[in-house]
Amino acid sequence: MPAVSERVRALHARMTLDEKLAQIVGYWLDQNGMAAPMQSEMAAGQKDAGQLAEVTKHGLGQYSRVYGTRPVDPDERAAWLWDEQRRLKRETRLGIPALVHEECLTGLAVWKAAAFPTPLAWGASFDPELVHEMAVVIGESMRELGINQGLAPVLDVIRDPRWGRVDECIAEDPYVVGVLGTSYVQGLQATGIHATLKHFVGYSATRAGRNHAPVSAGAREIADVFLPPFEMALLDGGARSVMNSYAEIDGVPLGSSEEYLTELLRERWGFDGVVVADYFAVAFLEVMHAIAADRGAAAAAALTAGIDIELPTGDAYLAPLAERIRAGQFDEALVDRAVLRALAQKEELGLLEPDVFEDEAPTNIDLDSPRHRDVARRLAEESVVLLSNDGILPMSADAGKSRVAVIGPNAHRAEALMGCYSFANHVLAHHPEFPIGIEIPTVLEGVTAEFGVDADVVYAQGSEVEGDDRSGFAAAEAAAAGADVAIVVVGDQAGLFGRGTVGEGNDSESLDLPGVQRELVEAVVATGTPVVMVMLTGRPYAIGWALDGDKRPAAVVQSFFPGEEGASALAGVIAGRVNPSGRLPISLPRSAGAQPFTYLHPPLGGRSEVTSTDPTPVRPFGFGLSYSAFSYGDLAIDEEVAAGAAFGAAVTVTNTGTRVGDHIVQLYGHDVTASVTRPVVQLLGFQRVTLAAGESATVSFSVPTQRFAFSDRSMTRIVEPGAVEVWVGADAAASEAAGTATARATLKITGDAHVIAPSDRRVVTAEVHVAAVEFAR
Repeated sequence: MPAVSERVRALHARMTLDEKLAQIVGYWLDQNGMAAPMQSEMAAGQKDAGQLAEVTKHGLGQYSRVYGTRPVDPDERAAWLWDEQRRLKRETRLGIPALVHEECLTGLAVWKAAAFPTPLAWGASFDPELVHEMAVVIGESMRELGINQGLAPVLDVIRDPRWGRVDECIAEDPYVVGVLGTSYVQGLQATGIHATLKHFVGYSATRAGRNHAPVSAGAREIADVFLPPFEMALLDGGARSVMNSYAEIDGVPLGSSEEYLTELLRERWGFDGVVVADYFAVAFLEVMHAIAADRGAAAAAALTAGIDIELPTGDAYLAPLAERIRAGQFDEALVDRAVLRALAQKEELGLLEPDVFEDEAPTNIDLDSPRHRDVARRLAEESVVLLSNDGILPMSADAGKSRVAVIGPNAHRAEALMGCYSFANHVLAHHPEFPIGIEIPTVLEGVTAEFGVDADVVYAQGSEVEGDDRSGFAAAEAAAAGADVAIVVVGDQAGLFGRGTVGEGNDSESLDLPGVQRELVEAVVATGTPVVMVMLTGRPYAIGWALDGDKRPAAVVQSFFPGEEGASALAGVIAGRVNPSGRLPISLPRSAGAQPFTYLHPPLGGRSEVTSTDPTPVRPFGFGLSYSAFSYGDLAIDEEVAAGAAFGAAVTVTNTGTRVGDHIVQLYGHDVTASVTRPVVQLLGFQRVTLAAGESATVSFSVPTQRFAFSDRSMTRIVEPGAVEVWVGADAAASEAAGTATARATLKITGDAHVIAPSDRRVVTAEVHVAAVEFAR
């Protein structure tokens, strides 16, 4: 049994079986077809608000998305929730309020709430402090509304950009995922909201990038790539909730895996929070994985494995499980284990206090305040990645007097700026009669505002995001031909299960731009007008033709669904008000056929003379251009360090350009010889640094040798002694010869192999210090 208070134990001792089961399920009040088709069918029996007394007669564990399932006014819904919680306290025998959870991946996913950049944009920012600040703002909004738990962050490590849920992920590097994900957890939980880590574990490694597909990953890859972000967010971040993955690993669905959900998560890592089911994951053990004959068997398998709470309904944990228990076919002690965890969580959240919800519900709720928008703007600006530039950007000071053509299917659509789990694309797609509810300027509007009233801005859509309609090409070409510069905005439409080009269920067999968008860009380029190609996407696309081809655009700008302030950020970069500083959190692919690919590949995973295929990306992980130039010098690395200890690394960074700019200092390493194959390059640490023109700073890293840890041949996680190389580079492919990296310094790890114990699993984050030095002269 978990360590729980006497109050919780006393409450549990009073419970009937029906009351216990009621505490370990959710109830989705307004489920309306926004989920996957199979999920919608399973929720078809949900009752409406008029039947709540019957539904909740034994109490209720959680309310599933009372704000986020349909457009509801925040003030009105808060008043309803406060009344409903008071009803649960007064009309059910035990008087326990329900825990309320919501999605909050790109901001709180409710009507009229701020839409922040998608997690892939967090990764492009390489700014954990700003991600933390965003999470605090999100958490404060949730707290005001009486929400207790957020179903975020996603800590899946990207392995294949064809997977539709890439826009929900942070990066292809587990360290970046872990650092930024942990920052999000700490920010959200600082406001009293429990963060939920998902999807545990290996979900992003499905075969061919297909959703809900089997995972073919060895135990070492799971341990060394997919588990570390969760480990960091739990042990460093203190996350209080975990959600299982829909996937199956080597034939075992994660929703039924006692190995991962109990032995690893609780017994080895010491997690004492709650494990919640991804929506309908318990039922899926029967209907999708076919390892359970019925809902009762599915409930037994999931509860035994360690899923404490069935979400979003009680499809399996209510009547089917009760029937098994009463027939003597399942041990009620496993229900008790889950109930005690659920009650302990409610106590931790203050839901067992006598005065909870006895105050008045909030009014005049502002979920998109100037503070929200300021954070959204700064994160959007930091996440823009400049992929190529022949000098056209930033546009000249007299651009406002020029004619600018803004073209493309994403040029004048607010939805194009937001990810799949934004309220606009996740929910409002089912309610077209409702406005978005917040101000989201389009790129066309952002460019027009940026260049001022004197600007001559013309617009042509050119094409849709999808489809083969080329009837708009002529208007686009005419607009470009009469302009001094053409900004062509292409990319994705995020959505769910076929309603878009990227997002949950929208996996792709190709990494070509959807529809006829490439043809549109090439047609505009052919007019001879300089073209700035802007990518608004939820995944990287194979756009080598636009970066290195003979008829390429003059500049290419990548933005991963930058949210409500994304248009302003992009316009600022184009005009030069914003100096781009984003870096690719995922390699820019050469082709779909080269997938899956990761920069963290061993020697055999890269380009080779023994194969005719080339997986080398057209832009590497960590790549991004600036309007400034930066140089490195005075690299200093400790000569040796004991296995299990930390070593020092320092470098002087100088802004050799003519304007202030941010630079992402990236510290890389390579284990020269190991007992199992290791990546040819891996990120050890990073730091965002702001430098004025001519200014220098010394960036010092304290790097635990655990950053080089791996699972040995006995699957023991160790730091192995031997030589490692360390360097600072502009990206993962940086080289000293090209002037984009420092010389490699060799460090010797000494002593015996250091076994990673639970007590030092926390020591995986590099500590960084920045000290300014005198201006370079």
